[in-house]
Amino acid sequence: MRPVRGFILLATISLLFTLPLTFPSSARAEQTVPIPRAETEQTKDTTPPHPLPAPVTTTHTLDLPGRSLNFQAIAGAIKLSDAQSGTPEADIGFTAFLLNGQEASQRPIVLVFNGGPGASSGWLNLGALGPWRLKADAPLLAPSQPPMLVPNAETWLDFADLVFFDPPGTGYSRLYGKDDEARRSFFSVNGDISALSVAIRKWLAEHDRLASPKFIVGESYGGFRAPKLARRLQETEGIGVSGLIMISPVLDFSWFEGANNPLIAVARLPSLTATARGLDGGASRADLADVEAYASGPYLVDLLRGERDPAALDRLAAKVSAFTKLDPTLVRRLGGRIDLATLSRERKRDEGKVASLYDARILGYDPDPHQASSDYADPILDALRAPLASAMADLIAHRLNWPIEARYEILNDNVNRQWNWNPDRGHAHAQAESLSDLKHVMALDPRLRVLVIHGLSDIVTPYFASKLLLDQVAPMGDPDRLRLSVYPGGHMLYLEETSRAKLREDAAKLITGP
Repeated sequence: MRPVRGFILLATISLLFTLPLTFPSSARAEQTVPIPRAETEQTKDTTPPHPLPAPVTTTHTLDLPGRSLNFQAIAGAIKLSDAQSGTPEADIGFTAFLLNGQEASQRPIVLVFNGGPGASSGWLNLGALGPWRLKADAPLLAPSQPPMLVPNAETWLDFADLVFFDPPGTGYSRLYGKDDEARRSFFSVNGDISALSVAIRKWLAEHDRLASPKFIVGESYGGFRAPKLARRLQETEGIGVSGLIMISPVLDFSWFEGANNPLIAVARLPSLTATARGLDGGASRADLADVEAYASGPYLVDLLRGERDPAALDRLAAKVSAFTKLDPTLVRRLGGRIDLATLSRERKRDEGKVASLYDARILGYDPDPHQASSDYADPILDALRAPLASAMADLIAHRLNWPIEARYEILNDNVNRQWNWNPDRGHAHAQAESLSDLKHVMALDPRLRVLVIHGLSDIVTPYFASKLLLDQVAPMGDPDRLRLSVYPGGHMLYLEETSRAKLREDAAKLITGP
């Protein structure tokens, strides 16, 4: 079976059925071994692969139901250079939307990142937050759909200015030079945070927004980034952050590591149940109270009893099959743990269809339904690549008047494959996690507010994992400082109009609240 693309996403963690790309593994430690440099410091080529023009500002009016928005858009790039030599190292592309007639020091500004790693910000830009939206609503998704942009009634521009950043290797952002050392630095957990925090500081300083209330929004791996960016900005760049909005995040990758780890099975079961019950736009997390109680109690206990306890396996088969509507014999053979390959292919195998892991309610065709393995595309992630990439390129070139000859990288598999997941090279088994960073920034700043958002039927980054991890965060003042909201939908929950509107509503409360 072909694994799903290497993206958590978003949009966007990389997720393989065998999980070698998305999550830390012993094989990944090899990436930290220094590679001999092909060129000396004096002769290395720092010529950019293509020239990026100077930033361009355009003026727009957006007519929406009951209101019109007059705003400026800026498309451009921020140059990052070596602190000692001044040698250019990277260009970080951005698109910004700034409402006219606002006092900059009072106007909130939202700094937006998607995930992957290797995903551009086009997903959140054209999917949920920006002034224009790609007309693509689940379940009608296809690569050939026209990349048509429509005014986005759920844009956040009413209550905050928006800046969308593309990390190196995504969008039009790129690295200078050709040596592997630069790639190892930028394509890593810590190097990524360091570079993006500098880009944020430079953008805020260049546009006189250091005094503005600042909020970080990240999706998927971008949600993982958010607490780390806030901490780095606090400690190194001299910038305070007022709030974090984390959409479909992973807080601790160790939960997704290892076939014998019961935690990911516990985390996925409520979302598998949500899918099986066919929850629609009118459903809520309250409909899953029974499976949440089972997953964190008897289910975990029986998983820990293991293969040597036939009675536990019988109980697992009966309960898990009842929740997921999968065949009890299959569930028992799997020891009560529903792996991603089984979920994707077995749910509608008799119809020759596969389920998306990003929203298991969305189905696509299996090109080889009768084979033991199949090379199939994800019905959401792969279906949206082409229209999103085309729409972003057209937006930047024509509406924002910043034409670039290169391809707009909506998802870059090469970045994902080269990613160094080990956050501490001194500890071979160190795992990538940002829960400790979240605790740190909340403890240091009692004014900071956090909203974590998930879709009910997202199997890639299930909401119950975040729920169990956030329960480990001690109360720090007002309990509403840290909130978990779960909407109908999947990883890209904003593909549903009702969830997109709810996302906007909850974000506005956090950003404009006390």
